Amino acid sequence: MNGDRRTLDSWWRAVVVTVVAVGVTAALAGSQAAAEQASALETAVRSDAEATVKAFNAADATALANAFLEAGELVDEDGNVYAGRAEIAGLFKKFFARFPQAVMEMEVSGARPIGEVLAVEEGVRRITADAGAAAAQMRYVAVRMKQGDRWPVVSYREFADDPLPTPPEMLAAVEWLVGDWVDESDEGRTTISYRWSEDGNFIIGEYNMTIGGKSVGKSTQRIGWDPVESELRSWTFDSDGGFAEGEWAADGAGWIIKSEATTPNGSTGSATVTITPKDKDHFVVESTDRIVGGAPEPDFKLVVARRPPAPAATK
Repeated sequence: MNGDRRTLDSWWRAVVVTVVAVGVTAALAGSQAAAEQASALETAVRSDAEATVKAFNAADATALANAFLEAGELVDEDGNVYAGRAEIAGLFKKFFARFPQAVMEMEVSGARPIGEVLAVEEGVRRITADAGAAAAQMRYVAVRMKQGDRWPVVSYREFADDPLPTPPEMLAAVEWLVGDWVDESDEGRTTISYRWSEDGNFIIGEYNMTIGGKSVGKSTQRIGWDPVESELRSWTFDSDGGFAEGEWAADGAGWIIKSEATTPNGSTGSATVTITPKDKDHFVVESTDRIVGGAPEPDFKLVVARRPPAPAATK
């Protein structure tokens, strides 16, 4: 009996090992087949992308339409649907008639099979309509269907994907501040110098206030673009330890800045500051709604003038 049990155990272990081995072999075979399918799909898609770019840059509307199934569709970024090769070809013919010098670049970011006959492709394409013009960038998603060795497009849809504006582009509206300025009011004299930061992402201001020729305070300000709030912001740090933050909004004539400040003794303040260019050499600063430590402060208005360059040293 014990011998029979040992024989049975040996047989069962052999069966388990065989089943596991067969399962692993099948899984490996399936994995290998899936990898081969994905590789073949990627090769086909990238080849089609190259052919698409070549056809577009040759203004070949028929070749572009033939990349679709006969009943395929193209949906542009505005949601307009062009169904069938004839409509798609007509769309490209009109485009090339209007922009005969248009060129395209295309990047395939990925392609994945869905079952055995469908696949989804994603990527970015950039079209420059005229020589020297900025490129319009679009994201696209294409559904493809396998037909023999080809994967023609069933449905192609575009989505606007223009790159976000850069900080220097957004700061261009206040670039007129760059330079040297001076305010000579009854309270004292303040010299102001604005410059671009070395990285070009900020405009930096340096303030130096003097009374009777003696320095009584300095401040440093950074103006930058906040991509989260989609607005210009400024951060100001005073030599006495105080600091302030401002939110800038264009009002047509100039800028309205909502400022929140903290003084060295820990009290807070707020104000509405308006900066309005008067001409290329002057701008007007008005401060209203001033509150410091919970108490109202008087408004003020001053004119800031551009400082002329220092005279050249005589020899």
